[in-house]
Amino acid sequence: MLRLEAAENLTFECETGNYHTFCPISCVRWLYQQIADSFFLVIGTKTCGYFLQNAMGVMIFAEPRYAMAELEEGDIAAQLNDYKELKRLCLQIKHDRNPSVIVWIGTCTTEIIKMDLENLAKLIEAELKVPIVVARANGLDYAFTQGEDTVLASLVNRCPSSHESSLDSMKLPSGGREKQINDVNTSKPEGYLSEVISLTSNGDDINKKSCTKPVPKKSLVLFGSVPNSVQTQLTLELAKQGINVDGWLPSRYSELPVLNKDVYVCGINPFLSRTATSLMRRRKCHLISAPFPIGPDGTRRWIEKICTVLNTDKSSTSLEEVQKNLQQREEKVWKSLQSYLDLVKKKSVFFMGDNLLEISLARFFIRCGMIVYEIGIPYMDRRYQAAELALLEQTCLEMNVPLPRIVEKPDNYNQIQRIRELQPDIVVTGLAHSNPLEARGVTTKWSTEFTFAQIHGFANSRDVLELITRPVRRNQNLDALGFTSLVKN
Repeated sequence: MLRLEAAENLTFECETGNYHTFCPISCVRWLYQQIADSFFLVIGTKTCGYFLQNAMGVMIFAEPRYAMAELEEGDIAAQLNDYKELKRLCLQIKHDRNPSVIVWIGTCTTEIIKMDLENLAKLIEAELKVPIVVARANGLDYAFTQGEDTVLASLVNRCPSSHESSLDSMKLPSGGREKQINDVNTSKPEGYLSEVISLTSNGDDINKKSCTKPVPKKSLVLFGSVPNSVQTQLTLELAKQGINVDGWLPSRYSELPVLNKDVYVCGINPFLSRTATSLMRRRKCHLISAPFPIGPDGTRRWIEKICTVLNTDKSSTSLEEVQKNLQQREEKVWKSLQSYLDLVKKKSVFFMGDNLLEISLARFFIRCGMIVYEIGIPYMDRRYQAAELALLEQTCLEMNVPLPRIVEKPDNYNQIQRIRELQPDIVVTGLAHSNPLEARGVTTKWSTEFTFAQIHGFANSRDVLELITRPVRRNQNLDALGFTSLVKN
């Protein structure tokens, strides 16, 4: 039986390096599409505006629903009234777009000058009658993808606590909404699972005590921003096993899921630790700790864990049948990926650290037959990724490969030295280091491509391998044409 303690055998190091990643305000790029009828107001400097213009260059024909509130010298010197300026901008947004919710994204500058965005938002929200959510996604404390984490954690407070209050919660409150959140019953009735459900292989962690009271219906909410097609795929995969998904976070503001002590939540991205903490502490939801649905192996165990926890109805599919069906499905997907597996087998990969997807991708690549020398990651919550770490170690043991080295906040200078010594076949890195490494003959792959690609679920496993094998196929074509030596020189 697989236990969480097994992950302690992995080697963890921390080099206290800087975050060499994209700014987390780039989360606006994909979140404004997932939260329909929303509007994002980024409060920062001209540098922030230039970055967003470049990051969203591909959306030039789509009229994205975001804007910049540029801070001038007068704002930084406290010579201007922040309240009046932000109110004026929000009035203009309401008049021009009439959004269901306005999301303020705080940047490094708002942190440095100590802008009290939360209280300003509360005052302006009461006057404009438009919900305003504040998310601090500054690059001082957060890595690339953690901008989404801060936005979702802020949205948790706006979710209704019951179906009866779901419509009322979408309306602007005059103090009543805060009371709804505080009035959530924090007690746990007999027969409920503990706050965090640890990973096991046979469901021994479920409380099997008899309960004379009727057991409430277990509601499932999934959190993590993915395209609608991926949401549909994962929802259908669970539906095949008799599990109904009652809501997604994020979603349209008027359709935010109900969150209370009767709700079970499960994440689909490894960089949402703050959201998971908010769901447990503020809304008393039960977190299902499972590996993330990246690759056939991760998707299978993600579904199995959810079924282990929620599939308690005798009329539904038995757990043994679920495991059998998922095993057959996983084997079928692996067979369809054989042409890619032949390309990556025995290839070595080195993760420099960028988007916090490194642990899940490394586990999948090891299962594909690759060798992972080092996993650099900007930040990692070991509690939230405990199930993924346990599966990583199990995968290494089954594939008979060494356990990779995990380095949190890696120092890039030290990493370059290790890359020179190890000579990996592929280095997964951010955009800042890709071209310099390529100029020195090191084959690289942009980590941001995995962030923006559809990589979750059985059906999208091919896309992950398509991305990682692209530089391999490119080098093979160069070898065939005799250009490899020219490129390295």
